[in-house]
Amino acid sequence: MNWSLYDDFIKNTLIEDGAYDDITVNSIISQDSKSNVDIISKEDGIIAGTELFKRVFLVFGGAEASFLVKDGDKVSAGDIIGSVQGYTTSILSGERTALNLLQRLSGVATITHKLSAMLENTGVKLLDTRKTTPGMRAMEKYAVRIGGGHNHRFGLSDGILIKDNHIAAAGSIKKAVEIAKANCSFVRKIEVETETLSEVEDAIEAKTDIIMLDNMDSLNIKKAVNLIAGRAIIEVSGNITMDNIKTKAIKGVDYISCGMITHSYKALDLSMKNLRNRVESKISEYGVQSTKYSE
Repeated sequence: MNWSLYDDFIKNTLIEDGAYDDITVNSIISQDSKSNVDIISKEDGIIAGTELFKRVFLVFGGAEASFLVKDGDKVSAGDIIGSVQGYTTSILSGERTALNLLQRLSGVATITHKLSAMLENTGVKLLDTRKTTPGMRAMEKYAVRIGGGHNHRFGLSDGILIKDNHIAAAGSIKKAVEIAKANCSFVRKIEVETETLSEVEDAIEAKTDIIMLDNMDSLNIKKAVNLIAGRAIIEVSGNITMDNIKTKAIKGVDYISCGMITHSYKALDLSMKNLRNRVESKISEYGVQSTKYSE
């Protein structure tokens, strides 16, 4: 990803946090003080967002971050995963914004990884949804990919997905699909959301490309798969949890979409600890500048 595209977003989050006028730091810390601080994982998980974390300090200025891990790596509680070095004022004022972003993307990657692991050897792929944090969709969908999941639509312009209210407005599934085919390019796939087996039959008759089985139990998913019989891609959706995802990964289903991975994830617990003040000596007669850290 081109993380520089999010510089305005980062700047706005820094402004929101008051980072440019941090009265605590400004009243305590010398402007020429320099430090190093560790980035520590306080629980097990999957890391995502390291480049975004680095970008926070690049946008804010005065400090830079480096990591011992890369996005997609597993981390354990107690691991030192990186560090931030530079002016102490920049480190402390940018800390919360940088951690907020890294924690959230790592949380998305972690829960996605857990659910994807539950679908191993089923032939079913895990999809995200548009139920994302406003302003953070591309970032959260990136974290889904890092966690082993796949992306559904990024936005309303990406694909035709006919849901219950579209069907109600058009009058029927058949009519909605007919109108969509008449008004859109033939290269666009059309997906229809269905809640009953009767609606599945209507979607098959309308020759839709993708049929979503929404909020169906396992028995009706099996019946729907048999009805469709390979004539459309099958997506299962609706209230997918860790407790029921395996029961819905029925042979013949192609995808399971899950809003939980971007709207109900738990941020991974990360922190910046062990700050050490840097004491830089003058250049010696040998032309070497040494750096020491205060205890």
